[in-house]
Amino acid sequence: MQGALNVFSANGFRGATIDQIAKSAGLSKPNVLYYFGSKDEIHKALLTAMLDLWLAPMQLIDPYGDPLEEVLGYVRAKMAMSRDYPRESRLFAYEILQGAPHLTEILGGGLREIVDRAVIILNRWMDEGRLARVEPRHLIFSIWSMTQHYADFEIQVRAVLGSGRDPFAEGEVFLDQMYRKILTP
Repeated sequence: MQGALNVFSANGFRGATIDQIAKSAGLSKPNVLYYFGSKDEIHKALLTAMLDLWLAPMQLIDPYGDPLEEVLGYVRAKMAMSRDYPRESRLFAYEILQGAPHLTEILGGGLREIVDRAVIILNRWMDEGRLARVEPRHLIFSIWSMTQHYADFEIQVRAVLGSGRDPFAEGEVFLDQMYRKILTP
């Protein structure tokens, strides 16, 4: 799957071929097609595995934990994922930019359910005065975009920061400060 991930994250679905995937995986094309019937099947398997990984931290938000620390823990987890899984992030970005043809069901179903559960928790904390009132779905969108930027545009971020700096560590400090200011009641 790593070979397919390399090809899809570099070229997107449309630009990837079974031949490229086989070469990247060190396999023959018939061998790849033995395990997966098509490029589409490979792509869907990668996206499904990636979404499971990507959504796990949101599902770990403890409704009985300290609200600010739970949100900041989620931000840190998403930042670590951007650092550790940049190819998966680019794969997802390519899919979304193409109109999410392989993720439509997941985005409207499973993803929405996970986000809805997090929104219920966030709203409760806001109603209790434990977090400042913000629109919870847009808070989640901002966390996704702010953290994923470091993976999808890492070359740009490193170029702007200059050599010898760690964009992920610096970004984590910045995001911690920013979300503390936004969410402290």
